[in-house]
Amino acid sequence: MFSKSKINEPAPKSDAPAKPAAAEAAPIPAAPAKASEFKSAPKAKPPASVLSSDLHITGNLKTSGDIQVEGTVEGDIRAHLLTVGETATIKGEIIADDVVINGRIIGRVRGLKVRLTSTARVEGDIIHKTIAIESGAHFEGSVQRQDDPLNPGKAAPAPAAAAAPAGK
Repeated sequence: MFSKSKINEPAPKSDAPAKPAAAEAAPIPAAPAKASEFKSAPKAKPPASVLSSDLHITGNLKTSGDIQVEGTVEGDIRAHLLTVGETATIKGEIIADDVVINGRIIGRVRGLKVRLTSTARVEGDIIHKTIAIESGAHFEGSVQRQDDPLNPGKAAPAPAAAAAPAGK
């Protein structure tokens, strides 16, 4: 069933050029043309987007990834993980799964996990599932726990007039 390898044996002498051994082997199947064919390979998580300290943004930011803000943002931010650097100032609403605040926030914060470090300065309400406030953090506003803080629609119960069906 198995044959001896002929690697160490001298090649037969002939006038025809010798074919390389790789050419006689079975052809290699072509690689998949689409990345979607690699269903078992997990997609690598992209690094966080960093907004440097000399950057000033006016407008809203929305991503399913991570953002690290070191500059100034005047607008709302929605992200998976938001890290607010010590030099950062954000004027607007923040909605993120995970929020770490080292800098200044003026506006509402909504997050599953919210952490105010000792250098944090927050002026606004915090709606959270879990919260941690380190000693030295400055906070002016209210704190409210909700099971689903990311959905603003579930913040308050519906008024009785809106809940009743309209009769025509």
